[in-house]
Amino acid sequence: MELAFLNPLYERPGPWASVYVDTSRHTENTAQERQLTARAMARELAGQGADEATCQAVQRAVEELRPSGEPRGRALFARDGEVVLDPPLARSPERDWATWAPLPRVAPLLELAGEDPVCVVAYVDRRGADFELRSALGRDDAGGVTGRQWPLHRTASADWSERHFQLRVENTWEHNAAEIADALAVCQEETGADLLILVGDDRERRAVRERLPQRLHDLIAEASHGAGSRLLDDDVERIRAEHVHGRAAAELERFLAARGSGDEGRAGAVEGVPALVEAAREHRIGELLIRPDGPDAHREVWIGEDPDQLAVRRTELKVLGEQNSWAARADDALIRSVVATDAPALAVDAAGPPQDAPAGGLGALLRW
Repeated sequence: MELAFLNPLYERPGPWASVYVDTSRHTENTAQERQLTARAMARELAGQGADEATCQAVQRAVEELRPSGEPRGRALFARDGEVVLDPPLARSPERDWATWAPLPRVAPLLELAGEDPVCVVAYVDRRGADFELRSALGRDDAGGVTGRQWPLHRTASADWSERHFQLRVENTWEHNAAEIADALAVCQEETGADLLILVGDDRERRAVRERLPQRLHDLIAEASHGAGSRLLDDDVERIRAEHVHGRAAAELERFLAARGSGDEGRAGAVEGVPALVEAAREHRIGELLIRPDGPDAHREVWIGEDPDQLAVRRTELKVLGEQNSWAARADDALIRSVVATDAPALAVDAAGPPQDAPAGGLGALLRW
């Protein structure tokens, strides 16, 4: 999960109010229930020491939420009487809850907001292709390409002239496949799509796939619908979910391989809070892996004002020259650190059995 959208949360000091609310429920008394939830969240924050202005800002924001199927929930992060960020959630939280802490409670976003890959669906046939952009915001026309229109179909004859004609048909197909691949590569670059779904007959999909740049091959999925059909939303969601799961499994496999190998005897991955804290201070984390139910996720570490000021013990920060320090959850402290260095984070709980996940639930692939 790319974390750049969290930057506004680390441009200001804490403490922060963090609130997670389910917006999927809808009953005859939804408006009244939302008011009750808003008051309960404000009371919970006040009981933990939040200032009145921030409690009121959260209460107003929750009251204004509307029930809907998408998104399934909302996270709110507030301080000094202002809601600074309110990302949508792809999954509903198990319950509505709020906390007041030195750092915003962002780790649950890895599961609840999750990876929501933007994808381009390419409907491919011999004449060309239509592109459709699919995202959490819906679907949009993303253009397409029209190739050569003649000759497109073979004949049943086998004499020399017809074989020559069939060769021209093959050339037309190959030319059109190359044009589609070029246009799709440009579309991916312009949209930043994380996934390309090829829809069409087997041969046409294969011809386009073979001509796409190597850098895009890991982003490709295929659907077996015939030419001209349109993928249903459920089909797209299934393919997107399979892509996300496959990526998580691949990253976990990379981690398992890297933690026991590396140049000059140095491992390419680490796990456990002490090793991760050291790597974060040195800006070496290339990707943070978190198993949300791991025991180390809520382990206490100490943080300073800057993202790379963190330590297992408070005295370590003083040795590093940091006079002000606060206790924080390890997962949230590490996420703050990797946001500052533009590294992604990934929830790996669904990617494999717990014994294969990072020890304690926290691990990282290293940059060097």
